[in-house]
Amino acid sequence: MFSNTVEPVPATQPPTTQRGRAKENRRQALLSAAATLFALNGFNRVSLEDLGAAAGVSGPAVYRHFSGKQAVLADLLVTVSQELLDGGRQVVAGTADPLAALRRLVEFQVDFALGKPDVIRVQDRDFSNLSEQDQSAVRTLQRSYVEVWVEVLARVHPGIDAAELRMRAHATFGLINSTPHSVRSHGRRIAAGAARPLLERMALAALMVDSAPTP
Repeated sequence: MFSNTVEPVPATQPPTTQRGRAKENRRQALLSAAATLFALNGFNRVSLEDLGAAAGVSGPAVYRHFSGKQAVLADLLVTVSQELLDGGRQVVAGTADPLAALRRLVEFQVDFALGKPDVIRVQDRDFSNLSEQDQSAVRTLQRSYVEVWVEVLARVHPGIDAAELRMRAHATFGLINSTPHSVRSHGRRIAAGAARPLLERMALAALMVDSAPTP
């Protein structure tokens, strides 16, 4: 993470031709397969042939979409980091009340954690397999996402230092992101309907707790 701001990546226009849509669908299928296989087996134990087979294409056909396995990992993690940043900014832009904005940010993060636990696991375990340039891109996007939360928290807690607000944000991400993975890792799939309200209440409690008094 190198800076607290990053210029937004221009939105990619959806393909307009049938051939273009088919190519994009195959690309998305490869990314979905990568998230599943990398999370299950680890980046280093998955081959391009494995990715192609899981997505219904031949191994060499993967090169029509990505330059190699590392490029697949980079696209997966950079894309999801950009999606988080864009989504967080949209939440804040559409909500004037800071407490309401904070609740919506929590709901947004919980939806992400419950919807993409494989991506979270890949990020945690295989981030070091990215090139330095791609690591920088992911870290910069993630820092900017944290700052979206900090800006809202600063309006909810105007007397609290920004460093503590960042700590609250990071602790909340840890709480939300680790729970679906930890439940799944013990062989039980958590029911989203039951997990969501509990995670949201716990996250808001952590974010709203009073600061410890200065000794």
